[in-house]
Amino acid sequence: MTANAASPNHLQLTRDGQLRHFLTLDGLGRELLTDILDTADSFIEVGERSIKKVPLLRGRTVVNLFFEASTRTRSTFELAAKRLSADVLNLDINTSATSKGESLSDTLLNLEAMASDMFVVRHAQSGAPHFIAQSVTPGVAIINAGDGRHAHPTQAMLDMLTIRQHKGGFEGLKVAIVGDILHSRVARSQIRALNELGAEQIRVIAPGTLLPRDVESLGCTVEYDMARGMKDLDVVIMLRLQKERMEGALLPSEREFYRLYGLSQDKLALAHPECIVMHPGPINRGVEIESAVADGPQSVILNQVTNGIAIRMAVMSMAMGGQVAERQQKLNELSGLNERGLA
Repeated sequence: MTANAASPNHLQLTRDGQLRHFLTLDGLGRELLTDILDTADSFIEVGERSIKKVPLLRGRTVVNLFFEASTRTRSTFELAAKRLSADVLNLDINTSATSKGESLSDTLLNLEAMASDMFVVRHAQSGAPHFIAQSVTPGVAIINAGDGRHAHPTQAMLDMLTIRQHKGGFEGLKVAIVGDILHSRVARSQIRALNELGAEQIRVIAPGTLLPRDVESLGCTVEYDMARGMKDLDVVIMLRLQKERMEGALLPSEREFYRLYGLSQDKLALAHPECIVMHPGPINRGVEIESAVADGPQSVILNQVTNGIAIRMAVMSMAMGGQVAERQQKLNELSGLNERGLA
C-alpha cells in the first residue's frame, strides 16, 4: 500500500509514500487513491459476515473528535473503527473541557496522555485537522472528517468507490456536481479526486451566487443552466443547500431553487439512460431532489452510506500502518547510529 515516494516533510505521507495522516486529497497521486479504493473493496465483505470484525486495529484507541454536529459521518467512523477491533472514544465537545475554556492544544495533550492512537477530527474551521496533525505527538494519526469549506476527503473517496462499482472506472466519464458548491467541502474534494482518477469531464451546475470565484481553477467547467449541464451525464451528484453557512440572501427561495436546479425525473431524463444519482446526505427532499429520483432505480445513495464504512476502514488501517512503519524505520535508524557509535 504505497504511492510514489514523498519528501520527508510531506505532512500526510511517510518517506516511502505511505499514509500517516489523511487530511486532504491534495498531493495524493492516482496510485495512492486507487490503493485506498482497492483496500476498501477488500473490506466490503466484512460487513456481510456474521461477525463483522478484523483485528487490524486491535489494542488501538480511536478518538472521534467532532467539533461540528454529525450523525452519518460520526456513526460510520465509529462502526469502521469497531470493525477494525479498535477501542473508540466519542468526545462530546459541547460538554468537554474546551467548552469550559480549555484550549484545543491542552485537550489534545490530555487525550495523548491517555495513549490515544488516532484522532478523527471534524471542525468548522478550515485547516483545523492540519493544525492538529502538526501539533500532536508523533505516532498519532489524524483523519479529517470535514473541515470548514476546505475538504472532506473520506466522503469524496466513498463517492469514488461508489462510482467505480457502478461504472467500472473513471476514463471517459462525464460527471456533474449540482447545487451549493460555494459552501461545500465535499465538492472540492470530489473535483480533486475525479481529476486525479481520470474522469473525462467534471461540470459544476449552480447559480452564480452558489459558486466560489475560483471554481474553474479546481479543474471543472461551469454550467448555469441545468438542462444543458445534464446532457449526456454518466454521474450526477446533488449537494445539500447549506443554509446554516449562508450569509445574506443567496437564493430567492427554496422553491425557486428546486424549479431551476432540483433533480426531478424530467431533468434526469436529459442525462445518459444509465446515469447514476448520488447525494452525500442528508437529503432535503423537494429542495435538491425529488423523492421519486432519490428512491428510484438510478439512485445509489444508500450504496454511498455502505461504502462509507469500507472507505473509512481502509483509510484508518492504512494511516495506522504508515505510522507503525515510520516508527519502526526511526527505531532502525537510531539502532544503526548506536551501532556505528559503539563501533
